[in-house]
Amino acid sequence: MTTRKTVRLPGGETVPRLGQGTWQMAEKPSLRQAEITALRLGLDLGMTLIDTAEMYGDGRSEELVAEAMAGRRDEVFLVSKVLPSNSSRKGTVAACERSLKRLQTDRIDLYLLHWRGSPPLAETLDAFEALQKAGKIRHWGVSNFDINDMTELSRDPRGKACATNQVLYNLTRRGIEYDLLPWHRAQQQPIMAYSPIEQGRLAGHKALLAIAQQHGVTPAQIALAWLLREETVITIPKAGSVQHLRDNHAALDIALTPDDLAALDQAFPPPRKARPLEMI
Repeated sequence: MTTRKTVRLPGGETVPRLGQGTWQMAEKPSLRQAEITALRLGLDLGMTLIDTAEMYGDGRSEELVAEAMAGRRDEVFLVSKVLPSNSSRKGTVAACERSLKRLQTDRIDLYLLHWRGSPPLAETLDAFEALQKAGKIRHWGVSNFDINDMTELSRDPRGKACATNQVLYNLTRRGIEYDLLPWHRAQQQPIMAYSPIEQGRLAGHKALLAIAQQHGVTPAQIALAWLLREETVITIPKAGSVQHLRDNHAALDIALTPDDLAALDQAFPPPRKARPLEMI
C-alpha cells in the first residue's frame, strides 16, 4: 500500500510532498489528452498539489490544468506563479486575474513570485496581501530565491507568511543543502523542488541504475525517492502519460537504505561551500 507523505505549510495546512508539475506541458496538441488523463489520475492517487505558471506555454499550461481539474477543483491544491516582469503592485493583481480566468477558478491556493525582478519586493507583497483579502489567493510564496533573497524577505514583517520557496533541487543540484535548505528548516518553511529528475537526464545515470536494480525500480524513481526521504521537501515531477504518472507515484514506496544514501553521496557529493542558487 502506497505511503502518503505530507508536509505542513507555515499556516498549518497539510499538502502532499509528491505533487504534479506542468512545465513544458500543453505545448503539443497531440499530447493534450494524455497529459490531462495523467493529471486526473494523479488526483485519484492523492497527488493533489498541481503546479503551473503564467509563463508555462504562455498560459496554455494553466488552461490545460483547468480542463484536468474540471469538476474536481476542491480536491486540488493549486499553485501558480507571477512573472517578475508583472510583479509590481498593480501588475501582480492583473496577472493573477488573468491566471484565474485561464484556470477557470475563483482562487489560487498558493501564488508564487517566479523569481526576483526589478519591481520592489514590497510592492509584490502588497499585491499578495490585497489578493488574499479579496479571496483570490489563499497563500503566497516565492520561487528561485537564494539565501540572501530569503534573508531580505524575512526582514519584512510580512515575510513570515511565506509558504514556500520553489527552487531547482535534485541529486545533481545540491547546492541549497549548504545554507538555503538549513535556513528553511529553521524557519519551518518547506522547499518545493522542481526538475527532480534534471529534465530526465538523471534517468540514465550509472549510480542510480545500480541502486534501482537492487530495488527493482527505475533510476528516475530512485531520484524521486531520494527527494521524498526529506520531510521538509515537496517535489513536483511532470508526467505526460499514465504510465509515467504511475511510476512517479510508486516512488513513494521506495525506502532507501543507509548504503544507498552513502552511494548516492559518493556519486553526487553534497556541497562543501556556499554556491549561487542554480536555475533552469
